Amino acid sequence: MPSSPDSDTNSGARREGHTESGPESRLHNWVVSNTKLRLLVQFVTWVSVLTLFTETVAAGNGMTLSKQPRDTLAIPRWLYLATGGATIGASALLASFVTDRAFIRYLHSWSFPGPTIDDWRTPIVWIGRGLGIVVLGLAVYLGVTGPQLPTASFTILVTFVVVRAGLPMLTYLGGNLWPVLNPWRGIVSLLPTGYRTYPEELARWPAVGGLLLLVWIEVVFPVSTIPSTLSIVILGYSVVTIAGAVLVGPNAWFGNADPLSVLFRFFGAVAPVKRRDGKLTVKLPGSDLTDSDLITDTSDVAFVIALIWELTYSGFITTQTGAATIEALASLSNIGVGAVQIRAILIYTLLFVSGYVVFFAAYWYAGVLSRRRTGTYITAKRIAFRFAPSLLAIAAGYHLAHYTGLAVSLSPALGMAIVSPLSPPANPLTLSPPGWFEGLSIAYVLVGHLLAIWAAHATAYELFSSRLVAIRSQYPFIIVMIGYTVISLWILSLPGATPPYLP
Repeated sequence: MPSSPDSDTNSGARREGHTESGPESRLHNWVVSNTKLRLLVQFVTWVSVLTLFTETVAAGNGMTLSKQPRDTLAIPRWLYLATGGATIGASALLASFVTDRAFIRYLHSWSFPGPTIDDWRTPIVWIGRGLGIVVLGLAVYLGVTGPQLPTASFTILVTFVVVRAGLPMLTYLGGNLWPVLNPWRGIVSLLPTGYRTYPEELARWPAVGGLLLLVWIEVVFPVSTIPSTLSIVILGYSVVTIAGAVLVGPNAWFGNADPLSVLFRFFGAVAPVKRRDGKLTVKLPGSDLTDSDLITDTSDVAFVIALIWELTYSGFITTQTGAATIEALASLSNIGVGAVQIRAILIYTLLFVSGYVVFFAAYWYAGVLSRRRTGTYITAKRIAFRFAPSLLAIAAGYHLAHYTGLAVSLSPALGMAIVSPLSPPANPLTLSPPGWFEGLSIAYVLVGHLLAIWAAHATAYELFSSRLVAIRSQYPFIIVMIGYTVISLWILSLPGATPPYLP
């Protein structure tokens, strides 16, 4: 029989009253505190072991410019993966001991007010978008007329080191600057707009399709190695974006249909710096992941899952195991080289789509199981909506693990291209980060998952008034998060390789 939110409030109060004083209370507190201590020791031990023995594991950069080979693990892979999964499980157990709603609410509402920025907002926006328009124009122009060496190309370096790697990092580690820098919004602001009304039933599905399409193009076409090809893609994206924003209005388009704007808005929910009431406000990282207004449609959940899956997929196909899988599936029969390449592209596409469906279905089914376990009157869809923001912390950790090495290694080349975009050096400088630096990718993945565990825990206590129901509701989602963790750590443990059969 479904339980109401207040079904065990009285019984919970009786239990709490029973442990407020007396010998039983002191014994109970001693047991709980020692359990917490043991779990904390185990947790720290697992993290230490995982960090000490995986310093030779480098992050997979996906379909990027840096495809350095990755070393093998210093410990058995099964122990490495079990340690990562156990770390997430231990963090969930530790979080379950925090049952003080007032304390949880305090952590997520705490803020430190900063300076007022509304007086400077208009000039800052115009300067930022003007700079974005200049960079966009140079990227399209230099992609065709500039040097075609990837590490010397202004177009490729700005696209992958800045837009693909650096700006998302700045967003979830600091704050969302994309509304200030968005060049397409700057162009649209000079044009008449709003000829049609954006269909509300579309929600964010156009952004989901756009994100998946951009990742597919990044995989199949040589946009990270041939500047002229990337320039054509940027020009096509610009035409679609400007036309869409002019048709339905900039607010509707960039709030719902533009994949880059939706991506930065979601990553901004993880960030500690927010804009509130005309002021910059500093909060604890991930504080807004419990906001009930962040995820309001199934398309929002689909977009968050796409952020996780695209990094998982691009990491897998740049490993020896991924390359061997593609080669094995593409050469099942004796066919010509051209036919093998066509089949390989179809295999890349099939793996991309099917893996995304599996990731999405796993999370959605966790919502169904959560409702069954709790017997709550709240629908499975609403439960899925409320817990989905916690996955943004996982996506941020994945992104940081995949692209930190790329951003650091190509930062000198980017600086040279920015200083001299029309005539960059023929042999630009690149860096080779030390092995211990590459091992940080493991920590990034785990920290993202730990923040997600806490956000899910806080969400459960905000959604359910019963403490027992709040704890039970998290179990299916924790299992899904452990699965995501093991898969991502497994990919990071594999030796790197170049994806076969691609142009």
